[in-house]
Amino acid sequence: MGDNPEKTPSFQDEVEPVTCPGSESVNERRLLWKIDVFVLSFVCLQYWINYVDRVGFANAYVSGMKKDLNLHGDQFNLVNTCFTVGYVLGMIPNNLILLVVQPRIWLSFCTLAWGVLTLSMYRVTTFQQCCAIRFFQAVFESCTFSGTHLILGSWYRESELTIRSAIFTSSGLVGSIFSGFMQVGIHNSLNGRRGLPGWRWLFIVDFLITIPIAIYGFIFFPTTPDHMSHRTKSSRWLFSTQELEFAKRRLPQRDERAKLDWSVFRRVLGRWHFWLLSLLWILGGENISLASNSTLALWLQSQGYSLAHKNQYPMGIFAVGIVATCGAAVYMDKFRHSQHWHVALFIGIVMCVVAVMIRAAPITPGVLFTAQYLGGVCYAAQAVFFSWANVVCQNDLQERAIVLASMNMFSGAVNAWWSLLFFSATMAPRYERGCYALIATAVGSCLVAGVIKWFQRRDQKRDLGALAKSLNYSAACPEIENL
Repeated sequence: MGDNPEKTPSFQDEVEPVTCPGSESVNERRLLWKIDVFVLSFVCLQYWINYVDRVGFANAYVSGMKKDLNLHGDQFNLVNTCFTVGYVLGMIPNNLILLVVQPRIWLSFCTLAWGVLTLSMYRVTTFQQCCAIRFFQAVFESCTFSGTHLILGSWYRESELTIRSAIFTSSGLVGSIFSGFMQVGIHNSLNGRRGLPGWRWLFIVDFLITIPIAIYGFIFFPTTPDHMSHRTKSSRWLFSTQELEFAKRRLPQRDERAKLDWSVFRRVLGRWHFWLLSLLWILGGENISLASNSTLALWLQSQGYSLAHKNQYPMGIFAVGIVATCGAAVYMDKFRHSQHWHVALFIGIVMCVVAVMIRAAPITPGVLFTAQYLGGVCYAAQAVFFSWANVVCQNDLQERAIVLASMNMFSGAVNAWWSLLFFSATMAPRYERGCYALIATAVGSCLVAGVIKWFQRRDQKRDLGALAKSLNYSAACPEIENL
């Protein structure tokens, strides 16, 4: 990302450290192309169908499920809370499993599992069944987001990471858009076919799309460089031994003494990374709660809009999210003085404006639509904050796995009750408490991002000072004077 001062400068970066046996025969540009084709393609497809399956419940709810199952009051939010609880409980275990089980096997299995559970949703008849299925569905889906950021950090350099994280995040938003249009198409063409309403057909079609992606992952998704000793036939014909070795050594060196044992708790809990990065995404995740709790769809339902409009109009939020995510990635990649906290500040300001607009005119369609669509900017934080965490924790693989999972886990744990308290379905269309909560999280995320930057800069000065001292040559680290 240019000469971004957030990069941790190292003497190693100055002298091109890749000197592994056979590396002279590895074409780095071709290697990066292969990583994009086989690694990035699968995680994007998986996240895309993850969101198609996830958003499908909200689309089904406003497309006939509520009436057919006699759902009422806060039951929509309670089902989402059950999903969130499963998501939280599965987060860290899934990331730790990825350290010992090949991602090719585990991610593909999880995709298959939640696909089967999605299919079972077409048979539900009670609120309790919805809660149970969505809970276990979330346990398997929780491997996707933080697990992918762990995998991306094992393949890509810092200068390559933000744009890939943005592409990955955008794939989920594309899934949200696709799900809305798919529900309308299914309702128009399949509603009543074989005695099934359109919303039940949605879950069947979701399943039929999910299974091929799981099979694709099992065949084509390679191992990571960290699983080189467990290579399978799949990775053998995708990447050579030299390419895997080169892929590992081209990244910043990490402390190889750090192991997955009881000492990991001391390492993780004793550093600021775990606490502040988790707090950052708690606040950043709740900035997204305005969109993730389907507040626009519920508003449209409360105002008597048609089924097509209830499914299609919210898609504009995700479209803005894609533009904002890609724009943030380009800013981080192309601008010399770009920093992660700049994006956090921009998002915080926008979300404060959104909250004020909705609070001031909750019933006025022009104001409400403008605010809701503008709120899609908050999705840019996903790619930027998680790539930031990858950079901060790059020296310790086990810590990185836990921190990335804990960020999503704690955010989900808060969202489990946050949505009930501030964005309940019964609060539509005004969401007064939600607007005040959004202002608080927007301001809080800006403040925490500033604190993280201060600690990161302090650590960089300390590390560069130690390096200069060990070399006994202060000119080797002129960056110290510029931090």
